[in-house]
Amino acid sequence: MTVPTLPLSLLIDAPTVTPSSANYRLPSWPPPRDFPIVLDDNGNVVSRFHDSVWRLWPWAAKALTLNFGDGPLRKGAAPINAINADLLRQVMAWLLYGPRAVREATTLKSQFKYLRPIFAFCTSEGISASDLSRHRLVAEKLVTAIRPSRAGECIGLLHELFEQREILGFVLLDRDGLRRLSSCISAHEKNQTPYIPPRIWTYQVRRLREFLDDFTEKRDSVVACYEFCVDAYAEVAGSLARSFGRGLQPFSKRRGKDDYFGPFTDIAHRFGVDRLLEKWLLPSGQSLADCETGVRLLTRYLSMLGFVGTAYLVNFSLMRIDEAWRLRANCLECEDDDRFGPIYLLAGPTTKTVRDGDARWVTSPSVKVAVDAMSCIARLRMITAAADPRSNVGPDDLANPYLAPRPFEPWCNSRGRDKPLSIRPNAQPYQGLMTMYPNLFDANELKITEEDLRIARLITPTLDPLKFAAGNIWPLAWHQIRRTGAVNMQASGLVSDSSLQYQLKHASRAMSLYYGRGYSRVRLDLAARNEYVKTMYETLGRQLATIGSSRWISPHGDKRKNQILELVSAVDAKKLEKAAKQGKVSWRPTLLGACTKLGPCAYGGIDNIIHCGGGNGRPACADALFDRDKAGQFRALKETLRDRLANAPEGSPYRDSLNAQLLALENAIHAISDQTRR
Repeated sequence: MTVPTLPLSLLIDAPTVTPSSANYRLPSWPPPRDFPIVLDDNGNVVSRFHDSVWRLWPWAAKALTLNFGDGPLRKGAAPINAINADLLRQVMAWLLYGPRAVREATTLKSQFKYLRPIFAFCTSEGISASDLSRHRLVAEKLVTAIRPSRAGECIGLLHELFEQREILGFVLLDRDGLRRLSSCISAHEKNQTPYIPPRIWTYQVRRLREFLDDFTEKRDSVVACYEFCVDAYAEVAGSLARSFGRGLQPFSKRRGKDDYFGPFTDIAHRFGVDRLLEKWLLPSGQSLADCETGVRLLTRYLSMLGFVGTAYLVNFSLMRIDEAWRLRANCLECEDDDRFGPIYLLAGPTTKTVRDGDARWVTSPSVKVAVDAMSCIARLRMITAAADPRSNVGPDDLANPYLAPRPFEPWCNSRGRDKPLSIRPNAQPYQGLMTMYPNLFDANELKITEEDLRIARLITPTLDPLKFAAGNIWPLAWHQIRRTGAVNMQASGLVSDSSLQYQLKHASRAMSLYYGRGYSRVRLDLAARNEYVKTMYETLGRQLATIGSSRWISPHGDKRKNQILELVSAVDAKKLEKAAKQGKVSWRPTLLGACTKLGPCAYGGIDNIIHCGGGNGRPACADALFDRDKAGQFRALKETLRDRLANAPEGSPYRDSLNAQLLALENAIHAISDQTRR
């Protein structure tokens, strides 16, 4: 089977890999058995496709192997039969040459560690890995072969292979199988990262945004104040370069008049930043006149901006804090999608010291306010950094600085001035920000309520009851932000649209395009994708467990709804969850609610409501469930459709489609109203 339309080429970053190398491009798919996978510096073959062991040392500059289990094994290693070993070789070749080809041998080795246990498990069960989805009872036991610590990465890889199934040529686990596996793994995990309740999440985001908006309003004043203070030090010392490390105090009263510029309190007032500093840095009721910190307070404010801006970026992406902490001034990108308009992306650093310089994270347009604010201060600090003889700042740092650089003001004696800027200071824990900057959050607003606890436990049943109790302050953490973002982007139904502030819903839709359908060609960060995909399947499992509630209505009545549930009692939650895990019921979100059809929909019902709601003159789909919670949205959509009908040409296919959609929507509204009256 040849693959002429796909550029199946090797992207490993190693000196031995060039476009002229014999292993650079695959001639066919699957690869020929004798195809040279790894070559040494002299072009000699180190490993061929069908070898039982691939030796990757020319790429990794160290001993690194992939043992496929159908040859010599180390003591204690699980064997893999010939059929499954061949399938595993194809999977690894796909990860090496496919559309999302790895760039480092160590990444390939990590992916191999995640996937190899699956093929060893299938061998022990006497089945082919490509038949795993057909053997549901066997697939349910797969959880025993996967370490919980590797579950997210494993599910992410399996999802990616499922999305590429048509070209890959086989399926390991289909969507239902992945959901069941995720459900079993979630139950197996002892500790999950807590999901932040919507009220608390919204509050902390609102305060971060308030800080950024305050800076934006006073941006010119802050810059002018900063430049004045720097110029004052340069004037006293004779030059900016001579002002560092000399203990100068141009804002402290001295005998001479020429080197005294007045107290910093007056300077801050003159430039209109005194109230800003007092609001965010000083205890309630204290003024700058009572503060002995002086100009160092300005540095503290600028550093706070770096932390707050970073926190805001983490809230609207799936970035780890270490990834966000390495972003540079040019990180925000925007791509125009023909269907959905502008999609905003955060791009990782492009320096070679970073493992994945092409990483992208889909984000909300609102992060622009944070990136602009942080870039402004970062460039200011690079001016003083370039003048400091002790600093180690390169041309790239000046042209494109880190968004949150360490302070380089002449009145600061911060450590690490002589280190390259690529050696980043450690990011503080999110909880630590409350200690460093107590004005940022009101502790009373972070106290856990019973409703907060109810929602948090729905997402994370394993919450520590001593730590997470009503009346306690929610212990914010960076990875909680990451997990909460993944859940919110899945639109789990537990988070209202009003909680997803600053256009998060738009960012979520763009995320779904990439993860759910594979429309996007953007290269996204692997860890972020794994976190999202794992959460996606967890969310599907939770949604299935709610089908029995009064929220979901079948257009054909309760009898049909019970048939969908296979006569499992709506109040017997344990049986319902078991049915969901066994794949006896299926679930896909639709515009009207949900589709429970096992297998694909021939009418594209996920995006089109005509067949779901019976807008084509036929009864509504027997597999459809209408969401009572969306009744208000249905009425708003009805008005929108009527407005469009008013301008649609008579007799046009467009007008026919609008009429059909309107009829389907009215059927759904009528079904919900009828159930409500009962």
